[in-house]
Amino acid sequence: MVVLMRFFELIDLPKCAPSMWMGGAKPWSTSSAPHSSDLKIAFLRTSLPVPREDWRRARGRGKSFTPTKTQQDLEDEKTSCGRLSASWSVLKETPNGGISSTNAVIIHSPSPLAHTNPSNMTYVSNDPSYWPYISAIIGVNHYTVAAAIVVVYDWVLTLGQEIELIWRQRWSLMTVLYLIVHTLYWNTIFSCQCSVYYAIGIADRCRVIGIFGANARVFTNWESLGAITFYVANAINVALAAMLGVIMIARLHAMYQGSRAVLMFLVIIFLAVNIACGVMVAIGLNDGVAEERILSGIHMCGVEYGGDEQLLISIIWILNTVWEVLALCLSVWVAVKHFRELRRLGPSTGSAIGDCFRVLVQSHVLYFASFVGVSCLQLVDLSPEIANSNSIGAQILVGTLEILSVVQMFVLGPRLILSV
Repeated sequence: MVVLMRFFELIDLPKCAPSMWMGGAKPWSTSSAPHSSDLKIAFLRTSLPVPREDWRRARGRGKSFTPTKTQQDLEDEKTSCGRLSASWSVLKETPNGGISSTNAVIIHSPSPLAHTNPSNMTYVSNDPSYWPYISAIIGVNHYTVAAAIVVVYDWVLTLGQEIELIWRQRWSLMTVLYLIVHTLYWNTIFSCQCSVYYAIGIADRCRVIGIFGANARVFTNWESLGAITFYVANAINVALAAMLGVIMIARLHAMYQGSRAVLMFLVIIFLAVNIACGVMVAIGLNDGVAEERILSGIHMCGVEYGGDEQLLISIIWILNTVWEVLALCLSVWVAVKHFRELRRLGPSTGSAIGDCFRVLVQSHVLYFASFVGVSCLQLVDLSPEIANSNSIGAQILVGTLEILSVVQMFVLGPRLILSV
């Protein structure tokens, strides 16, 4: 161990990403010797199983952690360290800081189940302590199916209105937005179809754990997605938030009888909020490192975050709340103003206008109520007691959040257009 510590001092070991601390080292041959940076990381990896509590506690905190070790684990670690120190004597660094291709570096993993390399970061374990965690994720996925059924049922109910108000009318901005919102959700449904047992790499499909809340307008669901699809889905949800904002601006612009001052005010606030949220999402995705995990034969994908996810979530939640509250206040204010004018003029005057405003306000209030509900559930879900729990109650909470967020964006969102 003294020799290894001296070796780490000589090579000036850099700080590693959080995901580098999980998984075991895969043997390398002389024909595929790693780069010096990869070799430094390899000496720090451990093949010891990481219990669920330690894994969940360290997820997204950006800090390294020491897994809980049994006596057998400590013996395996000693054996691994002995093999590493035996291999140290054959290392040779070139003048430019690299590793000579003539070196034979063999790093053996104590367990054949744990293997990884810098390209796929695979963590393999059959530890029974993960079973409640796996069961919780599979259970939450049932709520995804329920959310899809809700959307399909609503689509069937509103199909007549869609044909009359969308397909039989001249195409406009609202028509395009309506169709895009529906298309994005079907894309999300199809991308989430999977079997719980599949042997596909991280770049294709794997179970992803997100960090952001649904009220933050970015993808949050624990669903079967690939690492690439994970980033695409986050970008899609940011775009979806912008589309719903445009729909809200169009409604308010019409309610204020085409006032340019109101339009400019709304556009400025809308751009400020969405640009800031987009930057926060980009920062969160940039700090995330995806890694494949095979737990009891089930392929999953975890995203470890090195930044302050709680701060990002709070900022996004506050910005979206400010926008929604502002839109609701403007809607209620203009509606109350028009209702007073109609009452002063009498019931026989402007009844059609009054009914129109009543429908607009009702749909807006319903949409805002769903936003408040999703926001409250998201705040509860962020608590450590819920985040580190695999209980039935926690699964129900996450599943309810899944359904309500889908209803808010893909049911009440399109209805904002159909109710105009």
